[in-house]
Amino acid sequence: MIEFRSVSYGFEDVPVLEDVSLTIDDGEFVLLAGANGSGKTTLLRHCNGLLEPDSGEVLVDGTPVAANLIAARSSVGMVFQHPRDQFVAATVGADVAFGPENLGLPRAEIDRRVATALEAVNMAGRADARIDALSGGEQSRVAIAGALAMEPTHLVLDEPFTGLDEPSRRSVLDRLESLSRDGTGLLLATHDLRDVCQLADRVIAMQDGQIAIDGPTERTLAELEGLEVRVPDAPRC
Repeated sequence: MIEFRSVSYGFEDVPVLEDVSLTIDDGEFVLLAGANGSGKTTLLRHCNGLLEPDSGEVLVDGTPVAANLIAARSSVGMVFQHPRDQFVAATVGADVAFGPENLGLPRAEIDRRVATALEAVNMAGRADARIDALSGGEQSRVAIAGALAMEPTHLVLDEPFTGLDEPSRRSVLDRLESLSRDGTGLLLATHDLRDVCQLADRVIAMQDGQIAIDGPTERTLAELEGLEVRVPDAPRC
């Protein structure tokens, strides 16, 4: 479970999050909607300690993130908007292995996690492939695999479909649907709910650094007008 308790955060004296309180339950698929600049990315980066609140606190499984960063980052995997921003190695296998290696795990366990994570994103047998030779969709899947190799209870994704063509978008959607089915909690930030709303249990909408709307997907979609969020036609959700 990820819990925000009255979290506020500002950058250079400009408020970005203001008194945000919410809970993301285990196994829940949540869409974090809102226009660019609404605070979505900043909120996500608090989930595993990439940012620290000015006031309030964030807890993962009941423990404050600041009290145990390693535990938080093991439990909450993060996938950035631009996958290249998180790659640290030249090849697929080396990049996916980076997180488990930093946990000090035995080599056999690292290899097992890498193989399992790559299989989960349909990249089995591609460990030696160079990341810079992959398509955008393949890079997105490698980024997801890198997070999965930490065996998190939650996966947090920031605009994961940016720049993807339709086949790549569909491939990533299929992976997310499979992960959700298997019990991984998902928190996905987007300003475009098309295609993903039918997978989500809940929508949280942000505006000016605050929670504007929070509720079940079917009910919440009708309330998003005016928040600069692309909402699909009703039959698609």
